[in-house]
Amino acid sequence: MKQSKLLVFFLFVFFSAKSQVNNGPRITAMAGAGVALQDVWAMQKNQAGIALLTKPIASLAYENKFLIKEIATKSAVFAIPVSKFVLGASFETYGVNAYKQTQTGLSLARAFSPKLLMAVTVNYHQLQINNYGNAKAFTAQVGVQYQALKNLWLGAHIANPNSSKYGEITDQIIPAHIQFGGSYTFSDKLIISTEFEKILDSQADFKTGIEYKIIKAFALRGGVSMNPFKQYAGFGLALENLLFDFGISSHPILGYSPQISLGYEF
Repeated sequence: MKQSKLLVFFLFVFFSAKSQVNNGPRITAMAGAGVALQDVWAMQKNQAGIALLTKPIASLAYENKFLIKEIATKSAVFAIPVSKFVLGASFETYGVNAYKQTQTGLSLARAFSPKLLMAVTVNYHQLQINNYGNAKAFTAQVGVQYQALKNLWLGAHIANPNSSKYGEITDQIIPAHIQFGGSYTFSDKLIISTEFEKILDSQADFKTGIEYKIIKAFALRGGVSMNPFKQYAGFGLALENLLFDFGISSHPILGYSPQISLGYEF
């Protein structure tokens, strides 16, 4: 029993060190290749992607990492248009009793033209380690999306360029990372998205994903990432103002991580 708990703790700390956030089931099901996609869950990927939203929208998500009940990620995102801007907020918590991280973000996005979207985000991070105490840190993010062609969007995003770290109880750094890529809409049914990502002190990764709408209200999604090679799948269901999404990722060694989200457009 103690060995099992120790393994869970090790896995959690290892993956937390990479500072990965939950991108929501839609983007996850497309291999995380969402830097050039527009969606309320762009709050977690490239905040410029919320700039074209015309109605308030909120969504909640739950992820079970590697099907280990002790490792769960709970996330929430919200976006609301205000004058020429779109304001966004995000919250995420994940961890085990002995080690827990929480991240809260506030974003300001604007469409400077129908083709140029930009956003800035400030995140507040909290880290709790039993018997050691609590620590906090602030990070910043900047994102941009540009419509280069009628059906082609390009995106770029950088997070925590100064590599902030928790200083009070640990030297753990919140890694800087950069992403850029594109999405191409072949028709009102088919989107293909690609992304290149580099996280500080980690190898670069290339991702590609696809979304195909069988009918207007139902979409199938899938994708792969190269480093390590991982497979992804999922689907989305839109019933009037209610949005339900499911996504799952497959790690070559550790197994599956399913997640769901429920959203509402006001």
